[in-house]
Amino acid sequence: MGFFERYLSVWVGLCILAGLLLGSLAPGVFQAIAALEVAHVNLPVALFIWVMIYPMMVQVDFTSIRDIGRKPKGLVLTLVINWLVKPFTMAALGWLFFRVIFADLVDPQTASEYIAGMILLGVAPCTAMVFVWSHLTRGDANYTLVQVSANDIIMIFAFAPIAAFLLGVSDVAVPWDTLVLSVVLYVLIPLLAGLLTRRALDRADDHSQLETFIRKMKPVSVAGLLATVVLLFGFQAGTIPAKPIAIVLIAIPLLIQTYGIFALAYGAARAMRLPHNIAAPACMIGTSNFFELAVAVAISLFGLNSGAALATVVGVLVEVPVMLTLVAFANRTRHWFAAPEQEKAIHEH
Repeated sequence: MGFFERYLSVWVGLCILAGLLLGSLAPGVFQAIAALEVAHVNLPVALFIWVMIYPMMVQVDFTSIRDIGRKPKGLVLTLVINWLVKPFTMAALGWLFFRVIFADLVDPQTASEYIAGMILLGVAPCTAMVFVWSHLTRGDANYTLVQVSANDIIMIFAFAPIAAFLLGVSDVAVPWDTLVLSVVLYVLIPLLAGLLTRRALDRADDHSQLETFIRKMKPVSVAGLLATVVLLFGFQAGTIPAKPIAIVLIAIPLLIQTYGIFALAYGAARAMRLPHNIAAPACMIGTSNFFELAVAVAISLFGLNSGAALATVVGVLVEVPVMLTLVAFANRTRHWFAAPEQEKAIHEH
């Protein structure tokens, strides 16, 4: 790992503080940036996320994607965790903490909104940031793309019914334009750009120019992540410092959910004897959330100043630092898993 990646947790922490400070000192500037959106998708945030994941898309080798079907276990693990486990454990934890454990600390209406925000996070599996986590754990870029694409397709059909069921209402209005535009901006466009770049750089098929380009783009990718963090926390600079107790209360079940889901997925991946470069990204996808979509839906359903919107923002606050700890853990436990070559030999035998 390079200098930027090795100290990424430090840079993220500094950017969170910078975002809160800048948002407090220049709220008008961040309000103007926040207003630059289409279908609840903030365009500057989308741009920085694009910068963040584009270099990783360049690494995707489309010629090897056709082989994914020969090793479907990692994809199955991701789909089971994301759609049969995670939404329901998130709803259960929200109910447990805000209807039972914290019932005396939060009024019923606010508690309902907090639970709703947590559910929206749980029903939205990660789309963009997972390419960062996969990259940092030296995951298989091609396999990660297939996993994300499968989740995106399922999300288009499953997000509304599951959210409606868990929220206990039948008229949940999912902003489909937000969902479709997010997939286009965060996956399709950088994917096409990566494909065209790879073809242009690797015409000689010796990978030398391609590898040089990827190495030079690593700091750019990290810069995109850090700029995204600054903007997201700049937008919420007025909300987060004003409600410290609420943030702590929301963060507790979110932390339990995040580490619990990762432990479950990581243990299952090891039991399934997946190679580490497939197991780690699969677990990262199942653990992290599509917080951009969750925030947009919470605002459209419950309002900008609602408890649901605050819960999704706390999801952002918790996710980046926590996911970095899980990246570090996954990298330190690489030896728990078979190398890709070993896994291939076992499969053939």
